[in-house]
Amino acid sequence: MGYRRKAREYALQMLYQYDLSRESEYLLDGYWRGKEITENVKEFSNNIVEGVIKNLSMIDNKISQSASNWSIERMAAVDRNILRMATYELLFINDIPVKVTLNEAIEIAKRYGGDDSGSFVNGILDRILKDHQEMIKDKL
Repeated sequence: MGYRRKAREYALQMLYQYDLSRESEYLLDGYWRGKEITENVKEFSNNIVEGVIKNLSMIDNKISQSASNWSIERMAAVDRNILRMATYELLFINDIPVKVTLNEAIEIAKRYGGDDSGSFVNGILDRILKDHQEMIKDKL
């Protein structure tokens, strides 16, 4: 497993914790305490968590617009936070190929979510990506 996959899994755990508590003050420091982890895993994971929390309203809005018949609150917490991580990557991290972001989100959803999580995450991310690409094309 690559370091970015591991970092995404750690980020999912932290975002899940944040989702339940809405407490971010000690989230990162507390999570890493006592863990022996490489700096690149920690750095990438923290980048995702901080970016999602900082842009949470906009990210949730994008997800809501792309999830017909699903409100953010109704989604399973694991699926919701996988979508948040992947949406952050798609919109804010330019050095990761889109296909990698989508594949990673789907694989993590299959591993940690329910039976239909992989296809659920795939469908919503596909819509977010199409909307984002149309928006960029319209600006050109």
